[in-house]
Amino acid sequence: MLNALSGVWRPLARSRSSAPDPTGVEATSPATTRRLHRQAIGVARLCADYLTATPRARQRAIATIRGRARATVQPARAVTRRRLHRRHVLLRLTTDRAIPLSVAIVVLIAAGVSLAPAAAPVGAVQPEAPAPAGVRLTVGGGAGGPSEFDGAAVADAPAAAPVDDGTLYKPVAVDTSVASSIGMLRHYTVRAGDSLTGIANRFGVSMMTVWWANKMTSKDSLKAGEDLVIPPVNGLVVTVKAGDTLDGLAAANKIAVSDIVAANELTDTNLIVGQVLMLPGAKGAPMPTPPPAPKQSSGGGSGGTGPAPRVSGSWAWPVIGGGNYISQYFHYGHYGIDIAADYGSPIVAPVAAHVIFAGWKSNGGGYQVWLALANGLYTTEYHMSAVSVATGQDVAKGQRVGKVGTSGWASGSHVMLEVWVGTPWESGSYRVNPLRYY
Repeated sequence: MLNALSGVWRPLARSRSSAPDPTGVEATSPATTRRLHRQAIGVARLCADYLTATPRARQRAIATIRGRARATVQPARAVTRRRLHRRHVLLRLTTDRAIPLSVAIVVLIAAGVSLAPAAAPVGAVQPEAPAPAGVRLTVGGGAGGPSEFDGAAVADAPAAAPVDDGTLYKPVAVDTSVASSIGMLRHYTVRAGDSLTGIANRFGVSMMTVWWANKMTSKDSLKAGEDLVIPPVNGLVVTVKAGDTLDGLAAANKIAVSDIVAANELTDTNLIVGQVLMLPGAKGAPMPTPPPAPKQSSGGGSGGTGPAPRVSGSWAWPVIGGGNYISQYFHYGHYGIDIAADYGSPIVAPVAAHVIFAGWKSNGGGYQVWLALANGLYTTEYHMSAVSVATGQDVAKGQRVGKVGTSGWASGSHVMLEVWVGTPWESGSYRVNPLRYY
């Protein structure tokens, strides 16, 4: 039956497609022919199924008719729903709630426009961006330096800031610490009665080491409350300047490079400008010898350059024992010489003399001994720890009269030797440089 109906409908469709158009328009296109052909086959199948006596064919025909009916109804319902939805949206937009929404939309559009990249000027030549071969990672900022790397990013790298050319700047904490011996330097606050020698002896360094470290110009410039730098060892304290090297510093100061490295506990031999170093065993400029003070016409206890009587024979050095040295010379305000030595070292008479005083005086000299020499000369020796003679006693040259100490206004073990022309501390007498007799 299906074949018979299809055979009837197919010639009809073909004849319609090939028949001349009564409107004078050209015949239908091949697509129209194919569509009519499919419709003919569909109608033939429907008629065959409906007219066939089998129940299954009838059910298939009824299902086809119902499906076409639903297909016709559903598009109509969908169109109705879309119309109702558009009407509902229109009503909502005309209410007061639409006003804030409209304002928000306008703001968002304006923000998007402002954040958009600015358009290039008309006619400007735009450079062609090179295709990056890989991600560049710059350590510590600054591309192109010795710390710039090309390639994949490091896995454990912290968050980096990207730039337009693809470079990632990785923040790195740079070690700016400089090995310096400034922490080894000690400090001392000068107190009333302190002497440079006493301060040096207290810290176990030479008086000249303290002199050089503090760039002093006079031993009498010490003032109470002044802060002194005390090096840990004898030598110089230097600050590295541009061009300095360990070899150069060692050669200039006649010391070994290994001594500098050991004293400063250096782990890096490259010096940094501003670095503070200790140069153990190095020596600076000698202490300047001040000119002798002019002779005073009156006033006991003054110093002068007037004629000094001579005493026959050589003078014995006041202190016995190695390691003693002159820590302060004769100058204005200090009319004698200080001889630093170990505490308790023997103090002797320079020549044969008569003891005119032995004991304690509250003149800043502590325990002291005064000797009357020949030709109107006298000597006084101060800051003893013990007195070995008595007033009125005669002593020979080199005989012990006391021991080195720190009594009186002294903070370091030493003895101060003065040579007087005239009785000490009486009007008209004056002091001369003891080194005249040595």
